[in-house]
Amino acid sequence: MTSHLLEHPQFYLTAPQTCPYLEGEMERKVFTYLVGEEAARLNNILSLGGFRRSQTIAYRPACERCRACLSVRVLAPLFSPTRNQTRVLKRNRDLIARVGPPVATSEQYELFSRYLNSRHEDGGMVGMSHGDYAEMIEETHIDTMVIEYRLRDPDSGITGRSTGDLVGVALTDRIEGGTSMVYSFFRPDMEKRSLGTFIILDHIRRAQQEGLDHVYLGYWVKNSDKMAYKSRFKPLEFLGNQGWELLE
Repeated sequence: MTSHLLEHPQFYLTAPQTCPYLEGEMERKVFTYLVGEEAARLNNILSLGGFRRSQTIAYRPACERCRACLSVRVLAPLFSPTRNQTRVLKRNRDLIARVGPPVATSEQYELFSRYLNSRHEDGGMVGMSHGDYAEMIEETHIDTMVIEYRLRDPDSGITGRSTGDLVGVALTDRIEGGTSMVYSFFRPDMEKRSLGTFIILDHIRRAQQEGLDHVYLGYWVKNSDKMAYKSRFKPLEFLGNQGWELLE
């Protein structure tokens, strides 16, 4: 029997605030809570409808004047890396990934702080405490994983694991038919590696190996430089008025 949570989720509206992507615009979100035994099923349904997860909240834009934010997802089975993306993969062949539960560590938090202070020093997440970071990682009622990317160590060729330097982290949800990248961060002093691109490519590769259809990348805004990178992973679908459509 379908639960009350699935039949009648309660939705709320945030107060308008300055848009972080488009100058002169105001943003507003609609959200609901993801808690209890049916949270994962509700998250699957809402993800298909363009919602994103943050801790125990699912949200999507509900701006009065603007519809620029588009929910996007990569069609993993049809994806083939470009020449530049192939070079990114080769530059990062010495990285070892470890998939684990959503558990926060001091090592992750140190990297997270370095990333924010370098890449998003004017963003709302700067100044998050270790406790705030732990809540971001660990407060989930969804099937969530943390993927750590480390430099290969001398024993990696034998063990397949690494205790080398941590260079990247991805917080990722497993959802029906795919994965949803909640948040990722990486060492800001390794620009030549294009670690942000590599982490997305690694998620697409994993989806292909597991026979999954989609990797959800969150929202894409056409005229926002911060979001431009997402359109490089093709074929890419966006959620429009007629459902999911190919982004030209």
